Amino acid sequence: MNTVTRFRLAILDDYQQVSGDYAPWDSLLDDGVKVSVFSAPFLSKEQAVAALAPFDIIVAMRERTRFPQDVLESLPNLKLLVTTGMANAAIDLEAASERGIVVSGTGGSPAAAPELTWALLLAFARNLAVEENSLRAGGWQTGVGFELEGKTLGIVGLGKIGKRMAGYAKAFGMDVLAWSQNLTAETAEAAGARKVSKEELFRESDVVTLHLRLSERTEGIVGSEELRLLGPDGVLINTARGPLVDEEALIRALEEGWIRGAALDVFDEEPLPAGHALLHSPRTVLSPHIGYVTHESYRQFYGGAFEDVKAWLDGAPVRVLGG
Repeated sequence: MNTVTRFRLAILDDYQQVSGDYAPWDSLLDDGVKVSVFSAPFLSKEQAVAALAPFDIIVAMRERTRFPQDVLESLPNLKLLVTTGMANAAIDLEAASERGIVVSGTGGSPAAAPELTWALLLAFARNLAVEENSLRAGGWQTGVGFELEGKTLGIVGLGKIGKRMAGYAKAFGMDVLAWSQNLTAETAEAAGARKVSKEELFRESDVVTLHLRLSERTEGIVGSEELRLLGPDGVLINTARGPLVDEEALIRALEEGWIRGAALDVFDEEPLPAGHALLHSPRTVLSPHIGYVTHESYRQFYGGAFEDVKAWLDGAPVRVLGG
């Protein structure tokens, strides 16, 4: 017996084509929901609108596809928008609310992003990418790395991820400094860090790692001044959001040697376009925004998204994000 299609659901940006491994999407057919999976990123806003206009339900993976007001207004059938995680700067929640679109979130892994951040730091410190490429090409030792013990880690944003980073740093024998706009000395001390000014943090740290949410007041929070304070022996790590850093200033800092180098998992434009300057910048370790890409994280993301859809179908939405 054929089930009548009541709703069309789109799962977006399933780059690894694994969404079906983490939730029983096919079972939604019993609820009259036809599921389509998009594994490639949309190349433009117009392409996204054209592809998504027929859908009633959309499951978005983090901030890979943007949903500003004009996009939401161009999706006449959209009733439920699910985002993985409980915050998504790429969704205009106020515009969604005005159009009666329910926006729900999911849980996530607290360990995925800080573990990847630490991996990038270790990879940079010991020249792992360069040494591996050399070894595979028939070479042997090519450079000299540095140790973390005794160094100073500066954490910009001492939230859930930043606090884990402070713990990792302490385990490696590092001193820890911290700064953000609303950080208190008591909060910093409780995390094993010392609260300092933004200028002090960049001037005194050997490594600075960013863990802020992207917003109007945090966009470009690291620019030429901060990079010059970090100095020729300093390393910048960004696994939060690309626009926290003035990208042009960072490229110049790498090319002109203002800083020792950078380890980056996030960029202004994602996926990073072929030929982008950062792909050719010296003294970098780069990864393709995989801070949250783990089995444990995906179980919570896709599993939670499935629960959101089922709850909405039952008339009782859960984990609703307000506008």
